[in-house]
Amino acid sequence: MPRPVTLFTGQWADLSLGKLAPLAKKMGYDGLELACWGDHFDVDAASSSAKYRAEKWQLLADHGLTCHAVSNHLVGQAVCDLIDERHKAILPADVWGNGEPEGVRKRAARKMITTGQAARAFFDARPGKAAAKAPAIVNGFTGSSIWHSIYAFPPTSAEYWERGFQDFAKRFGPILDAYDQLNVNFALEVHPTEIAFDTATAQRAVAAVKGHRRFGFNYDPSHLGYQGVDYVGFIRALGSRIHHMHVKDVWWGHGDGSVGVFGGHTGFGDARRHWDFRSPGRGDIRFEDIIVALNDANYAGPLSVEWEDIRMDRDHGATEAAAFVRKLDFTRSNVAFDAAFERKKK
Repeated sequence: MPRPVTLFTGQWADLSLGKLAPLAKKMGYDGLELACWGDHFDVDAASSSAKYRAEKWQLLADHGLTCHAVSNHLVGQAVCDLIDERHKAILPADVWGNGEPEGVRKRAARKMITTGQAARAFFDARPGKAAAKAPAIVNGFTGSSIWHSIYAFPPTSAEYWERGFQDFAKRFGPILDAYDQLNVNFALEVHPTEIAFDTATAQRAVAAVKGHRRFGFNYDPSHLGYQGVDYVGFIRALGSRIHHMHVKDVWWGHGDGSVGVFGGHTGFGDARRHWDFRSPGRGDIRFEDIIVALNDANYAGPLSVEWEDIRMDRDHGATEAAAFVRKLDFTRSNVAFDAAFERKKK
């Protein structure tokens, strides 16, 4: 069967889940990837209250929707980051606390463990769940203590970068160990500002955690294409660790030449920009190639639309995106197309 088409709710957190769910169904989605902000998925409530979990599932079921993953990018960002005042705007109050950086990082790590506990309890409560317990999926970010050194000036040594990867392993290792006990997979969205932002750094992140079986990726080609990274090659290299994926488009090379890949301190939608996110199918990502590669990698998870296009009405865009993805996907064949040419042996 084709994969389920879901909508990531992170960009819709201004709507309550009660308002978003019927809208998502109307727009053509099979389910929601629940963001752990707004009122969409409260990790503390989900980890402690059977009533809360049951009510979330009932709300989804009332609108013919399901869920395959939860996402806590905002808290995950603070686990390894160099904390500054910008983080206060995205973090829960109990994670920010008094804003002392190391305290923020430690509280964020604990909250990510709580997120795994919440995800496991939530998916265990799924109505009509199969007998075999599949890993729960938590998507998110890691942050990075070395992102600021991306340009390598002042001159940056290999040892400096290695310390960053070891910091990531030290901070995320206990989270992954907790997830292993819970049967939860963590899927890092490879993305600028994270410990992994291209294929090479993704492979290095895997090595840093010694190939931990709970560490994988939320594949999103939009963060790779405009960098010049072979985003189909990423699937070929790391397909066995892709636990989830985002359908998100981007175009590049459409600006006026005054702003480069680094963004020029311009906002999204500025006509000068070299790149901008686009509604799926309207950018430069080769999604047909991606679907073929995902099939080759035996990826059977959802195709989750993360809708961002500052130039387009989001209801219109998310509706056309659902139709685009449904038309794009196809079931992998398990027979050779020319098998019928062979004559039966007599």
